[in-house]
Amino acid sequence: MLSNETTAILFALLSAFFAALTTIFAKIGVETINPNLATAIRTVVILVMVWGWVFAKGQLDTLLTITPKTLLFLVFSGLSTGLSWLFYFRALQIGKASLVAPLDKSSLLLVLVFSALFLKEQLTPQVILGTGLILAGTVVLIR
Repeated sequence: MLSNETTAILFALLSAFFAALTTIFAKIGVETINPNLATAIRTVVILVMVWGWVFAKGQLDTLLTITPKTLLFLVFSGLSTGLSWLFYFRALQIGKASLVAPLDKSSLLLVLVFSALFLKEQLTPQVILGTGLILAGTVVLIR
């Protein structure tokens, strides 16, 4: 049995792999259509896929156990995701994927700042150094 940390790393690496494919597929997909329409189509596909997953896993019954606070933050997360996708698809349509993707991933800096401020997570020297190196790499990629 894998530890929670190992499982989290595995899932994060799978997420990175599929996020990379997302960028490539999206860049090709927005070449000839409005990026807002492309985002809407993508959202419908995600909606069907994820609700299908919930049904297949038998997890629909937990829907009634969601607290108002949890629901509120999931709505905020959904709104943030939607805005992120709209801007990301527009950037992909007019820019190079090799430029847009690293800039999009620079959100890591904001995640670390927000996690320290709102979630009270520790900003260790290792985390700060690693983030600095990632940001330095992003600057190198976009220049």
